[in-house]
Amino acid sequence: MFKKIGGFLKKRWYLVLILIIGTGLYLNQQKTAQAKKEKETRYTVERRDIKETLSLAGEIQADEHVILRFQTSGKLAWVGVKEGDTVKKYQTIANLDQREVKKKLQKSLLTYAQTRNSFDQTGDDNQRVGDQPINDVGDKMKRLLENAQYGLDSSVLDVELTNLAIEYSNLFTPISGVVTRVDSKYAGVNITPSQAEFEIINPETVYFSFTADQIEIIKLSEGMSATISLDSYPDETPNGTISYISYVPKAGETGTVYEGKLKLSNADITKYRFGMTGDANFTLSEKKNVVVVLDKFTKSEGDNRYVTRLKDGKEEKVFIKTGLEEDGYLEVLSGLKAGDTVINVQK
Repeated sequence: MFKKIGGFLKKRWYLVLILIIGTGLYLNQQKTAQAKKEKETRYTVERRDIKETLSLAGEIQADEHVILRFQTSGKLAWVGVKEGDTVKKYQTIANLDQREVKKKLQKSLLTYAQTRNSFDQTGDDNQRVGDQPINDVGDKMKRLLENAQYGLDSSVLDVELTNLAIEYSNLFTPISGVVTRVDSKYAGVNITPSQAEFEIINPETVYFSFTADQIEIIKLSEGMSATISLDSYPDETPNGTISYISYVPKAGETGTVYEGKLKLSNADITKYRFGMTGDANFTLSEKKNVVVVLDKFTKSEGDNRYVTRLKDGKEEKVFIKTGLEEDGYLEVLSGLKAGDTVINVQK
C-alpha cells in the first residue's frame, strides 16, 4: 500500500514540475511578445549616418564594337581568325575567292590597253588631217577623238571597279580588339553577306550603360562616381565615373528615359562580357551623425509630416521637417532630438 501511495505522489510531483515549466515558458513567451510589440510600436529617436542613393539598371557595352560582313556573296576562301583571337586595327580576317575578279581585272586591263591604242591612233589621225574644212573631215575627226576619249575613260573605270571588287573580297577590321563571334568558321563554303558575320569588341573601351528617367537624370552629372554590382559577379563592386549623359531620350524605350555611360576605373575588363547586366549605385548626398526617425512612425497631414511623441507619459502631436531618406530612415531637420520616444498610434 505504501508503494502505491509513493507512486501516486511521485506522479503528482512530475505533473507539478511540468506545470511549472509550462507556465514559465508561457510567461516568457508573453514577455517576449510584449517586448516585440513595444519595439514595433515605440521608437527612440537616434543619431546615425544617412545618405541618399540612386540605383539604376544597365548592362556592359563597348564604344568600339563592330559587326563585319562582306559586301557581296561568294565562295569563302580563307578565314584567318577564331573566337577569342586578338586582332589589330586594319588586320585582314577573311577573304572570298578572288580568281574570278582577278580574271576580270586582267580582261579589263587588256581592254584598257586596246582602247588606249585606239585612242592614240585616233589622236595621230586627227593631228595629220588637222582642221580641214573639206567634207567636214576635221569635225568628224574631232568627234572620233572625243569618242576615243570616252572609251578610254570607261576602260579606266572598268579597271578601277574590278580592283575595288578585289579589295572588297578582303575583310578588314577597322578596330583593334577581341573576336567574339565568327558565323562561318570554315573556308570553301558559299556565303551571303548575312551568313558570314564577324563580331569584334575592343575591351579597352568597355563601359557600363545605364538608363534613367527624366526625374532621375537631373540628379546626375558627368564626373559623378558610382559602384557597379553585376549579376554575374555579386561579390565584386567595380567603380565607374559618368563619362556621358545623352541629351535626347533613348530610342526604342517605353517612356522618356536617357542613356548614361560609366567608364570603368578599377575593373578587370577582360572578364566582363558584352551584355552582362547589373545596377549602378550612386550616392547623391551623405550626412554624418544626424537625427533620424523610422519612416513608419511618421504620418502625413496635407503637405506636412508629424509624429506622436511620448513625453512624461503623455502623447503629443509633433510636426517635423525631414531631409534625406535611406532604407526606411528619415533625417529629422527640426521637431525632434535624439533620445525622444515616438509611438506608432493605430487609428
